[in-house]
Amino acid sequence: MSELPENVLKLREMLKSCRMCPRCCAVDRTAGQLGACRTTASVKVSSATPHFGEEPALVGQGGSGTIFFCGCNLDCVFCQNFELSHMDTGKECSSEKIVELALRLQEIGCENINFVTPTHVAHVIAEVIVTGRKKGLAKPTVYNCGGYESVETLRYLEGLIDIYMPDFKYAEAEKGFKYSGVKEYPKAATAALKEMYRQVGPLVKDAQGVARKGVMVRHLVMPNDIADSRKVIEIVAATAPGCSINVMGQYRPAYRAREYPELLDYPNSRQIRELREYADEMGLHREGME
Repeated sequence: MSELPENVLKLREMLKSCRMCPRCCAVDRTAGQLGACRTTASVKVSSATPHFGEEPALVGQGGSGTIFFCGCNLDCVFCQNFELSHMDTGKECSSEKIVELALRLQEIGCENINFVTPTHVAHVIAEVIVTGRKKGLAKPTVYNCGGYESVETLRYLEGLIDIYMPDFKYAEAEKGFKYSGVKEYPKAATAALKEMYRQVGPLVKDAQGVARKGVMVRHLVMPNDIADSRKVIEIVAATAPGCSINVMGQYRPAYRAREYPELLDYPNSRQIRELREYADEMGLHREGME
C-alpha cells in the first residue's frame, strides 16, 4: 500500500525494536522475532463476522463487525479466548485482505468495524483504516483492547479510531502481574484511558442508540474481589469523568484458572449489582446488558 501517512510509517518503525505496548520487548518483529505477544510483524486473523454478543450500543440492528486477531500482549491466566490469544489459531492475512474483510462487513450492514485484540497489530490496523477509507469504509472503527496500551501508539492512531473500548482489569499492580503477566497494569491503563478520552471523549450515540464515537470501558468483576472493582470504578471516574462503562458479570474460570484456587469461584449477583450502582454514584454511564 503506497503513500501511507507518517503516523502509519511511525508505527511500522516501532516494530524494529518493539515498543508497541508497555512491555517494550525491544525485539525486531520485522525480522521475524517474536514479541511477548507471540507474534512477528505479520498478522493472523481468526474470524471476521457480525457479532451480536457485544454491548447493545455496538450491536444495533446489523451487529458489530468483529475482526478477531490472534495473539495478545497480555497473558491472562483466566482468558476466555485463549484459543485465539495463546494457541496461534487463525490464518495469516495481508493488509489488503483485511481491508476486504472490513468492506465486506460494512456491505452486509454491520454497525461498525470492531478490531478485537488490536494492541500488538496497531501498525496493520492503522494501514487498514487509512486504505479502507480511501475505498469507501465509512463505518465507525472500534479499538477493542485489554487496556495495557502505549500512549505513544495511541497518539499515532489519533483520527483513525472512532470508538475506544478498553478493559480496565485491575486496580493493583501486583494483581496485573500475577494474573496477566504484566508490570504496572493500573498505571499503564490509566494513562491509556486518559489519552483515549482526550482523543474521542464520552460515548456519543445516534438516534437509534448506536455508538458513533467515544470511549466505553469494560470491567470484568472477578471472584473474591481480585480486581479491586470499586477502586477500578473510582480510577475510571477520576480519569475520564462521565465515561461509559460496562461492569460485566460474566466471569467464568477458563484456560489456566484451575492453577489458582481463588479463580475457581464466581462473583455473586449482589456484588455485581452493587458495583453497577456504585458506577452510577460515581457519575459513570452504564452500558451493557443487566
